[in-house]
Amino acid sequence: MALAVNAGARLDRLPISSFHYRIFWLVGAGMFFDGYDLYVAGGVLASVAQSQFSTLAQIPQFISLTFVGMTLGALITGFIGDRFGRRFTYQINLLIFGLASLAAAFAQDMNQLIACRFVQGLGLGAEIVVGYSTLTEFVPPKTRGRWLSMMAFIVVAGFPATSLLGYLVIPNFGWRPMFVIAGVGSLIVWYLRKNLPESPRWLESEGRNEEAEALMQAIETEASGGKPLPPVVIPPAVKPAAAIDMIRPPLLQRMIVGSWVLITINTLIFGFVIFLPQFFLRQGLTITNSLAYTLVLSAASLVGCALGAYLSDGIGRRMSIILASIVTIISGYIYARFDAASDPAIVLSVGFVLVVAIYIQTAILYGVYTPELFPTEIRLRANGICNFFGRGATVISPFIVGSLMASYKLPGVVWLMIGLVLVQILVVWAWGVEPRNRGLEDVAAKASV
Repeated sequence: MALAVNAGARLDRLPISSFHYRIFWLVGAGMFFDGYDLYVAGGVLASVAQSQFSTLAQIPQFISLTFVGMTLGALITGFIGDRFGRRFTYQINLLIFGLASLAAAFAQDMNQLIACRFVQGLGLGAEIVVGYSTLTEFVPPKTRGRWLSMMAFIVVAGFPATSLLGYLVIPNFGWRPMFVIAGVGSLIVWYLRKNLPESPRWLESEGRNEEAEALMQAIETEASGGKPLPPVVIPPAVKPAAAIDMIRPPLLQRMIVGSWVLITINTLIFGFVIFLPQFFLRQGLTITNSLAYTLVLSAASLVGCALGAYLSDGIGRRMSIILASIVTIISGYIYARFDAASDPAIVLSVGFVLVVAIYIQTAILYGVYTPELFPTEIRLRANGICNFFGRGATVISPFIVGSLMASYKLPGVVWLMIGLVLVQILVVWAWGVEPRNRGLEDVAAKASV
C-alpha cells in the first residue's frame, strides 16, 4: 500500500514564499479578465441601446444568455475539475472565453453578439469555480481568508477597469474595443499559465501519490529557501467524501448555505450593480455622466473586497457575512429614497456604502467561504453546483429587475435585494460553519459522520 503524501498538512505549514505569489498572480491574472468581462456588460449595453444596435427587448436576452452560459459552465466545470484536475480545467475555460470575446467584438448584429456572449458565459462560469477552488488548496489556513479575498479583489478590479475604460473608450470608439481588450488579454494569460502546477491535494485524493509526492518536494524546496521547515502536523484520517454525501447531512446543509448565499450575491451584483448605468440613464443622466457616476461607485467595490480580506481572517467568515448583510439592508433602504439627478451627493455617498457592503460579501462568499465548505474529493463539484444555483437565479433576474423597474422603479429592485439578504442572514446564522484558522481537512472532518 502506498504511503500517504499528507499534501494538505504539508502545504498548510509552509511559510509564504515566491511559490504562493506565483500561484496567486497566475491564477489572478485570468480571474481579472473574468471580472473584466463580467462587468463589461453594463457600459456595453448602455451603448448598444443608445446606438440602436440593440432593441430594448434584446437587452434582457443578452444578460440572460450570459448567465445561462455561466450557469452551465459552473456546473460542468465542477465535474470536469474533480475528474481531470484543476490545471486542465482552468486552461480550457480561459481559452474558450478568450476566443469568444474576440468573436463578440466582430458581431454583425445583436443576435450574433448574444450568441458570443453565451459562449463567453461558459468560460466565465468555469473560471470562477476553478480559480478560487484551486487557490484554496494551496494557501495556509491562517491567512487563507486574506489570500482568497484579495483574489476576489483582483476579480472585482474588473469593475472599475471596465468603468474607466468604458468612460474613455465607449463615447469615442464604441463598444467593440471593450471585447478586444478582454480577448487579447485572456489569451496572453492562457499562454503564461501553461506551466501552473496541479493541486497536490487533488492528486493525492485521486491516488496519484507519486506525482503528488514529487510535486510536494519541489514546492517544499522552493518554499523553504534552504531553511528547515516546520514539522508536519498530520490530522486524523477522514473518510473520503463521495458525490452522494452532498445530499446527506451535514454536507446537505452546507450545500444549502453555499447555494443560497451565491443566489443572493449574484442577484445583488447582476440585478443591481451591473444595472447602475441604466438606472442612472432612467433618472435623466446622459450616458457620459451615467458612466462617470458608475466609475465613482465602482471604486467602492475595491474598498469592499479589501475590507473583506481583513474581516474574513479578523472576525471570521460568518460574522463578516452577517454584518455586511445588515449594512446592505440599511444602506439599500436609504439609497432607494433618493434620485441621482436631484440628489447626486446623497446617491453617491450612500451608494458608496451600499456597494462596499455588497463587495465585502462578494469577496468572502465567492472567494473564501463557499470553496472552504467542501472536501477536496468533491470541492469543485459541490462548488460548481452551488454556483449553478447562484448563476441560475440570475438567468431570470434581468426580467424581474426590468419588471420591478417598470412598475416600482428603483425602490422595487432594492426591496428584492433586502428580502434575499434577510434570508441569507438566517441561513448563515443557522447552518453556516466557521473555517477561520482551520485546515481544509479539519473543516472536511467536521462534515464527516
